[in-house]
Amino acid sequence: MRQHEFLELADRYLHGQMDLMEREEFELLCNQDEKLNSLFIAHSEFVQRMKRHDARAEFKEQLTQTIKEAPSQTIIVRLWKKLKINAVAAAAVAVLSSLATLYSTGYFTTIRRTNSDYSALKREINNVKRNVNAHHTAIRNINKETNVPQDPLQFGATGFMLTKDGYAVTNFHVVSGADSIHLQNNKGDSFKASIIYVDPEKDLAILHISDSSFSAQAENIPYTFKKQNMDLGEGIFTIGYPRDEAVYGEGYLSSSTGYSGDTTAYQISIPVNPGNSGGPVLDKNGNIIGIISGKQKGLDGAAFAIKTKALVETLNRIPEESLKGNIKLNNKNSLSNLPRTEQIKKLQDFIYMVKVY
Repeated sequence: MRQHEFLELADRYLHGQMDLMEREEFELLCNQDEKLNSLFIAHSEFVQRMKRHDARAEFKEQLTQTIKEAPSQTIIVRLWKKLKINAVAAAAVAVLSSLATLYSTGYFTTIRRTNSDYSALKREINNVKRNVNAHHTAIRNINKETNVPQDPLQFGATGFMLTKDGYAVTNFHVVSGADSIHLQNNKGDSFKASIIYVDPEKDLAILHISDSSFSAQAENIPYTFKKQNMDLGEGIFTIGYPRDEAVYGEGYLSSSTGYSGDTTAYQISIPVNPGNSGGPVLDKNGNIIGIISGKQKGLDGAAFAIKTKALVETLNRIPEESLKGNIKLNNKNSLSNLPRTEQIKKLQDFIYMVKVY
């Protein structure tokens, strides 16, 4: 067989132009003749080098053509237009890697927890102040024969009823570390309550009045729970216990997200104080749209409220064995057609001062 005839066969073999029988015959020929086999290997390497050379030439031609088409563009832009698919893929890999790293280090958990860390409403601040005052009193009375006994340290906040048979909600940061919790109504009656479930990330705590002296209220809950997002600028109001009697506050919705862009909360323009933590935020028709959780330090009028949707999600996660009956939220609003003063009168029976010891 002449060399050029063998190389033609080799080319057909390398380019997949032989049928199965021809391939087997060609492979048998190479295996039986060492010189032909060496020639085939050398020819294969030559073909591969030619392919690489052609690829480099094609790439060079593409770059040349790019320069001719857009001479004013930078090299980076020209390469990006030709290789943008690879660039997008690389960027996607980088983003996924970054997200995985942030998730594994607990970054997102930390961001969610800031909803209860940013606020000046936390009870630790009040406890520190009370501790300092108690120490000052003790120092002043140290040489006196009789010291006036001090009341146990106490922190006041706000909560409101979810059902008329004793389920209530307030902030997690209000009850965190509490030895005992009492809910006091607007008539001054106080009832012992227990923690049913907490959601620290959303800063929510579900309570139940466990006091035997408490009886379910005759009237149904007058408000409903609005899960749809509100529009910016809508009027809102709240009632809470920043002091020993109920205080009314009025304002508007100033942002559809909370602190650091938290989508589970609103930013609201209502003056709030430490005792407002856990208080309800209502729209003009008396629908609960959120729960006050805190305010931004150094910025007057910028408070934050956990959205009702987040509350409902928390309620749905409570294990059945933790409940003392079902939590069925009211779906009939009896406040919508009332003037504001009448709305407040009906609301006060269902909003409680939360006392933590």
